Amino acid sequence: MVVTQENVAVNGSRKLSHKDIADTLRDRIRAGELKAGDRLPTQAELAEEFGVERGSVRQAMKALQSEGLLSNVSKGSPPRVAAAVTTATVSEGPQPSMVALAPRLAAAFAEPHVRIDVVSYTAETLMIAMGEPVRLIHEGRLRPESIDLRVLLPSSEIDLAFPVPVKADAAGRERLHENWLAQRNAQGQVLRHNLRALRASHGIDVHVTFRALPFTTPIKLYLLNGAEALVAYYTLERQPVDLEEGGAGRELFKYDSGGIKVPLFSFEKGDPAARDSMFVDQSQKWFDALWETITMDLTLS
Repeated sequence: MVVTQENVAVNGSRKLSHKDIADTLRDRIRAGELKAGDRLPTQAELAEEFGVERGSVRQAMKALQSEGLLSNVSKGSPPRVAAAVTTATVSEGPQPSMVALAPRLAAAFAEPHVRIDVVSYTAETLMIAMGEPVRLIHEGRLRPESIDLRVLLPSSEIDLAFPVPVKADAAGRERLHENWLAQRNAQGQVLRHNLRALRASHGIDVHVTFRALPFTTPIKLYLLNGAEALVAYYTLERQPVDLEEGGAGRELFKYDSGGIKVPLFSFEKGDPAARDSMFVDQSQKWFDALWETITMDLTLS
């Protein structure tokens, strides 16, 4: 056993737990001793270093993976430090969608074959958060072989449940619908363009597909490589809106949700019998069933 000063400080004379090991490795990542993309020692090497069984090391790896600090866990080779380690990924509990999604996406893009499935009512959060893995690819820190993105958005042909005017007004409702549609299409086009550009610039096999939902989804769902489900509720609130041209019109109010701020809850696959694993599997099943049955072709005009 290799007894380091760090181990002595953590351990003393007692046997280390998987939590102790996770704490030590987490400190090394935070301190920069282990950098994004670095490969960790093998489980055998870590077990020897910490004087524990490999099972304790595996539990520690799983804990760090759930925090978004490691990628490529349980793939038969030592895991790597996730590409986008930020203070957001090491915080506990749900975080605003805009904070939580980008590092999760970056970690998902560390896999050779990336599959992202999304249900939302606009692509705003996804479009912004996708900038992080795209940036890391351009920097050469990520290099997936393929990216398959499937996105479900409400159809332009339905009466949206939200956004809607606080006071019933057909003209105002129509203007809100037009604003939402313009936003939905513009964000989707930017998202598709930025990902497809990776095909030409880096030779990555990229597929981006949108389909239309026949209803207004009350939740947003991100499925990352079939291994993690991120869920948030669209919580409606009264918001001011200017529906007149040039922004100089009469101020009205609408019921809408601040999609980038709503807290995002993470569920990760691990033990097949665990509730989180079942939730991820059922979420994927729900998405696939929608995709293959009642959704329709969607054109981003």
